[in-house]
Amino acid sequence: MTDEQPLVPWQGSSPALGPASMRMVREMRDEFVRLRMEYRSAADEVLTKVSILRNEFVHLHRYNPIEHVESRVKTPASILDKALRYDLDLTPAAIREGITDIAGVRIVCSFIPDTYQVLEALMAQTDLRVLTIKDYIADPKPSGYKSVHLILEVPVFLTSGPVPVPVEVQIRTIAMDFWASLDHKIQYKYDGNVPDHLSASLAAAADTAGQLDRTMEELHREVHGDGDTDDAPEVMIDGFGEELLRRLWERTQK
Repeated sequence: MTDEQPLVPWQGSSPALGPASMRMVREMRDEFVRLRMEYRSAADEVLTKVSILRNEFVHLHRYNPIEHVESRVKTPASILDKALRYDLDLTPAAIREGITDIAGVRIVCSFIPDTYQVLEALMAQTDLRVLTIKDYIADPKPSGYKSVHLILEVPVFLTSGPVPVPVEVQIRTIAMDFWASLDHKIQYKYDGNVPDHLSASLAAAADTAGQLDRTMEELHREVHGDGDTDDAPEVMIDGFGEELLRRLWERTQK
């Protein structure tokens, strides 16, 4: 759609569409298909980068701070609903400008220091541009929610050239992720109007999750030390175990 005509929300029964209206509807559909494709591609780019970081941590540092990663792209209905709530013109340009979480990637780490290690690794990627960072681990929301949020501008290379696409990245610990998942389900059930006693229980659970994070981190540090991997168990990486490395070393000494 070249003229960026806003889409008027449908109400009531559908009259028969003439040829010109059908062409406009098809153009709108094609634009939204393209929009979601670009955001899906941007999320895939971030997933690829995170996968490379995981491989580096495992192969070179013998420690992987990333437990698991997931991504999502909002459905067309969800995009349109949010655009209406934000009172945006229903055009791709307005939606790009007004909604920054169409594509999202969530990175779940073992411990709090791991979240910042992954954050620094992503920020060091020279082809990504950091638009915003919100540290809800250092400054939790009143509800108890904790996570690091950043909006990354990711270049998606199409046949027509690069397209900058924002992707929301959330980085949190396993305990934070468990709490956030439960909070989301409760918020959804009550449509955001959670009873006071449940809000208080959620806040208390957030404190408990925070204590769990601190306790597990202390146990990990006691067992493994501060990032020292010399005592890490033997790991077979790409066919290279300790025995093969010993044999290679012996050969170089002859």
